[in-house]
Amino acid sequence: MIRVKQLPKRSQVKPADRWDLASLFADDAAWEKAFRRWERRIPEYEKFRGKLAGSAAALAACLKFDVDMDRAGERLGTYAFLKTAEDTANSTYQGVQGRYHNAASRAGQAASFIRPEIMAIPAVKMKRFLAAKELAPYKLLLTRLLRYKPHTLSDSEEKLLAMQSEMASAAGQVFRQLNNADLKFGPIKNDKGEMVELSHATFSALLHSPRRDVREAAFHQYYQQYAGHENTLTASLAGSIQRDVYYARARGFSGSLAAALFPDNVPRAVYDNLIAAVRRHLPALHHYYDLRRRKMKLKTIHHFDTYVPILSELETRHTWNEAVKVVIRAIAPLGDEYCGVLERGLMGRWCDRYENQGKQSGAFSSGSYDGDPYILMNFQPDVLDHVFTLAHEAGHSMHSHFSAKAQPFQYYNYTIFVAEVASTFNEQLLSKHLMAAARDDRERAFLINREIDAIRGTILRQTMFAEFEKITHEMAERNEPLTVEAFKAVYRDLLAAYFGPDFTLDAELALECFRIPHFYHAFYVYKYATGLSAAIALSERVASGTNGAVRDYLRFLQGGCSKDPLDLLRDAGVDMERPEPVDTALAYFSRLVEELDELL
Repeated sequence: MIRVKQLPKRSQVKPADRWDLASLFADDAAWEKAFRRWERRIPEYEKFRGKLAGSAAALAACLKFDVDMDRAGERLGTYAFLKTAEDTANSTYQGVQGRYHNAASRAGQAASFIRPEIMAIPAVKMKRFLAAKELAPYKLLLTRLLRYKPHTLSDSEEKLLAMQSEMASAAGQVFRQLNNADLKFGPIKNDKGEMVELSHATFSALLHSPRRDVREAAFHQYYQQYAGHENTLTASLAGSIQRDVYYARARGFSGSLAAALFPDNVPRAVYDNLIAAVRRHLPALHHYYDLRRRKMKLKTIHHFDTYVPILSELETRHTWNEAVKVVIRAIAPLGDEYCGVLERGLMGRWCDRYENQGKQSGAFSSGSYDGDPYILMNFQPDVLDHVFTLAHEAGHSMHSHFSAKAQPFQYYNYTIFVAEVASTFNEQLLSKHLMAAARDDRERAFLINREIDAIRGTILRQTMFAEFEKITHEMAERNEPLTVEAFKAVYRDLLAAYFGPDFTLDAELALECFRIPHFYHAFYVYKYATGLSAAIALSERVASGTNGAVRDYLRFLQGGCSKDPLDLLRDAGVDMERPEPVDTALAYFSRLVEELDELL
């Protein structure tokens, strides 16, 4: 009988390999006591209702109470979430998290009067309030809230919009159910000759097969299902786009892109400059695809040839301690404080290191104002990508650490626009460190190829997605029909531009636009591209020893959300309203392609 090695139960994992949540709560009993105290305070919101326009002091008192409740709630919610992530099958912690979410929902409802009452304060009176010392800690918070005033409707209209939320999510729900539950791709033969079930996960694995016949068969079989459901998928995607257009119009925005950029106060030029800069550098991407074709000895290159490594997987092994050491060496340019805090956290109890039964898959960083910035990993010593994942999540955690240390609660929680900068910045330093330490040309070529594919996937591919979103939303705003052929025609044109004239585009590839989940959260993917572009530009400043670069970057990490994202990045040394950061990142990409061509 073949013995199958099983994952350990949570109780069997060594304490040293688990995170210690004592910085949040000593134990479940302490959480319970704090939760009950917090829950009892929810009705206290009522004492502020109808009084916010009375005086600056009254408004300040309400905002202080609300911030204190949010802070306490964050601590409770983080503990509940992390305990659930340890073992998703643990019904006790499912109950804990459920109780928290229920109470948080009630707290949100109890506080729902605050925003409309503030909006209703006359402009002259609000100007006087904002000058009052009592409101000084909340001035930026109020200023940001008041930006929404031109886009806030009457109470009855807002109520109607709120009542539509479930209907508004229907298009995305149809896509998720079809894509995740109803599409059946059938069995397929892998490169070992075994019959396996084709799924989203195995499709990705099969595209990495060294056997081209396996990759090609998987590609065509996978997309048959999308071809068979293209009308349903068109209806769901069109419905999602029409929803975005409707809400933008209802709130008085000039378009759906403007509505999406508004919360971060990002001008349209950032979005347009990203697309224009990437378009300028597409010849380097086309060169890379031709390099791939030549080195893989292919007459023609297809999409299913772009994921398999050009070089076989580099054999590496890093124990947890070795992985931490290589990450710390890589980020050494950031100085003793950054490295010291991170090393103590990673070697201590910030991290939940290895897999156990029921543990949440993947990896994440979960920072909070009053607790350590915890990291969940499912670390495997033989997987080099897991060392990069550790560096990535450590970047998020240190961002949380520095911003919580430097900012009051209401201004510590950084936005998604800047979040990916801190994480991919660390990956950049790690990549540079490993390439510099490569033992031979083959190892360096492998690492360069990995870096090229990371940039290709994050900047170039996500920008193509961003361009598709822009074009299709503009079509809807011009009242053009969003048909199957309209979607595929737009996507085919983009594929032709991004993959180049010498790339063979299979007809099925135009169906890819129907399987991207991010398209149901429009105008989000561009942040991946801008984030990595900023990280490359900033890491080049630090790695080259630019005067003040480390100081500026650490100040950025301390900024939280105390300034708008673009201002935080400008202070760090990159201006995302200009094309230079994206140009810098893609010039780096071009240099890597040239070097890889020489090495191979």
